Amino acid sequence: MNKNEKPFSLKGKGTAVGIVICFVAVIVMVGAFTFNNYQKKLDEQLAKAEEQTEELTKEKSEATTANDIVLPEAEDNTSTESETGNNQGEAADNSATSGAASDVWFTEESLLEWPASGATLINYSMDKTVYFSTLEQYKYNPALVIGGEVGETIAASAAGIVTNIEQNAQTGTTVTLDMGNGYSAVYGQLKEVPLQIGDYVGSGETVGYLSEPTKYYSVEGPNLYFEIMKDGNPVNPLDFMES
Repeated sequence: MNKNEKPFSLKGKGTAVGIVICFVAVIVMVGAFTFNNYQKKLDEQLAKAEEQTEELTKEKSEATTANDIVLPEAEDNTSTESETGNNQGEAADNSATSGAASDVWFTEESLLEWPASGATLINYSMDKTVYFSTLEQYKYNPALVIGGEVGETIAASAAGIVTNIEQNAQTGTTVTLDMGNGYSAVYGQLKEVPLQIGDYVGSGETVGYLSEPTKYYSVEGPNLYFEIMKDGNPVNPLDFMES
């Protein structure tokens, strides 16, 4: 071997190492490129999946909104049907009241039933005064004061509509019936009245029950205060009763 010749093996090894390094570098670059493409495709697929999910959610939301719109309409229909039923019921009640009111027709020729069990204690008198035992004085009397027993049933002398129920110092619990054509009947000294304003009361039906007398009639004893009025003015009840 000549001294000027270099060992071939070292040079060959260096070349081989360089080639390997280049090859590895190429592989790394290809791998990185491939990975980047894969990641990009994966991101695109994920984004597409999210868009599809959002569309499905939106469709479901719109479907739910549509259902929400339909349901209240059904409830409104039910409410309308209920209101219609109530209106029909009220119309029937009004019709019944109207029919009953048509029976309220009192005239000069009409007759009154005797409203209590007893006899007259104090007569009607508006042209001269009469004596009141409890008050120990003479005064005008716009009604009949009729004797009776505590607790007895007081019946309507004629059909009418209840226009007033009041507590009066002189006549106690007092009920007024509109009998039609300007005529009305007033029943005083009552208790346990089973009526309300607006009720129709047929002739002979219960107006109330006879109560203990007020302090203004303590000497006369239990009695029914019975007054008939025409256009707000008292008239003699006996003029409408058979003698």
